[in-house]
Amino acid sequence: MQKNVKLPRGLVVAGLGGGSGKSVVSVGLVALLSRRGYGVVPFKKGPDYIDAGWLSLAAGRPCFNLDPFLMDEGPMLSSFAEHGAGGDFLIIEGNRGLFDGVDADGTYSTAELAIRLGLPVLLVVDCTKTTRTVAALVLGCKTLDPNVDICGVVLNRIGSRRHEKIVRQAVEKYTGIPVVGAIRRMKKDIFPMRHLGVTPFQEYEGASGAVADLAETVEKNISLEQVEQLMRSPAVSAQSQPCVSRLDNQVRIGVVRDAAFQFYYPENLLALQRQGADIVEINSLQQAELPDVDALYIGGGFPETSAGLLSANVSFRRSIAERAEQGLPIYAECGGLIYLGEKITLEGKDYPLVGIFPVHFTLEKRPQAHGYTVLTAREGNPFYRQGTEIKGHEFRYSKVTSWTDSPESLGFDMQRGVGFTGGGDGLIYKNVLALYTHVHAVGTPEWAEGLVGRAKEFHRARNKG
Repeated sequence: MQKNVKLPRGLVVAGLGGGSGKSVVSVGLVALLSRRGYGVVPFKKGPDYIDAGWLSLAAGRPCFNLDPFLMDEGPMLSSFAEHGAGGDFLIIEGNRGLFDGVDADGTYSTAELAIRLGLPVLLVVDCTKTTRTVAALVLGCKTLDPNVDICGVVLNRIGSRRHEKIVRQAVEKYTGIPVVGAIRRMKKDIFPMRHLGVTPFQEYEGASGAVADLAETVEKNISLEQVEQLMRSPAVSAQSQPCVSRLDNQVRIGVVRDAAFQFYYPENLLALQRQGADIVEINSLQQAELPDVDALYIGGGFPETSAGLLSANVSFRRSIAERAEQGLPIYAECGGLIYLGEKITLEGKDYPLVGIFPVHFTLEKRPQAHGYTVLTAREGNPFYRQGTEIKGHEFRYSKVTSWTDSPESLGFDMQRGVGFTGGGDGLIYKNVLALYTHVHAVGTPEWAEGLVGRAKEFHRARNKG
């Protein structure tokens, strides 16, 4: 007799816009359900690293990204089914407003993702200085696209009991959608903030306490019983987790992971392993030199917040520069790109860095690039074949103040986005590629293939004889 498999149930937490409170509800729900002993698999819609990190901390397991722009539908749904299998609940946090996409039709929006997954939407609404109008906003969302199943509403930033009563009655009367919770206006943000927005949990000493506070906030103000009743199994079939393949010619790929460099998609590291790599985590702030590896991956993060420590670790910086001269394959994104430059200037003080590329950086108060990118690889790119088109995203406050090379030397043509300069992205030196664009392995399988392939070539070359 075939054993019945219990499928996980889930929902999408969405808002009317950024800052609506969906992260408070998402992280709080994940934390509360996990605390009650359930297996919760979190997902983050879009290319975000920081929200995904908080969701991961709350769940005690990796948070995976779902991005219809970066990923073709088939691989995206397969990734969702694979990683969601075996969980009790699936919580997907949306991004921006529910219907916000890249155009007026809402292409690649959270609403579109919810439809593709076959999951209902829990809508979080900021009720600041509004009452009956909240019902109009919710009703507008309900009628704009009937294919989107808005199953419940959470009222956020409620001022008083009377305020809650009026808004709750209005929403349920005019929309027929149940209000499953109401969160009072908080005196301060539970998520710590700084100049670039929410602080990554890795940099916040009180992160565990903040997650516990969010779990208690949800427990006191949202009916978990109602939320569980609203959840349903996704339309995407669950799959068992495939084994990580162990290919011949195993190589070691170093991943710089510390307070300065934190932005890594779990799927990217998994993709490297499936191509036959062992991951070696490296701390650029504490280790004296680069360990014995066949390639190096330096992700994004906030090198500016650790500039003093990065600069002071002279021996480690020198070891990277020396290994680059020897032909070590190095792939660096955004913060990693900055680190491989000559220096960054912050508040009038210079901080020397690795110095592989003749670039000087500074930090601006406003974003210098923010959004999705589309790039085409040029000839001579060490990790991508010429003509390969990749999709990614960029989000940076750093600015290039000095560069002694020319745009023709860059590794990519920008079809969309800002890039490094002059309509291009990707600095190249020997087997080093450093670019502002972040890529996701589910959407760009060529990335892991290229990095591991170069690592194997380097491994073979130095082990001849």
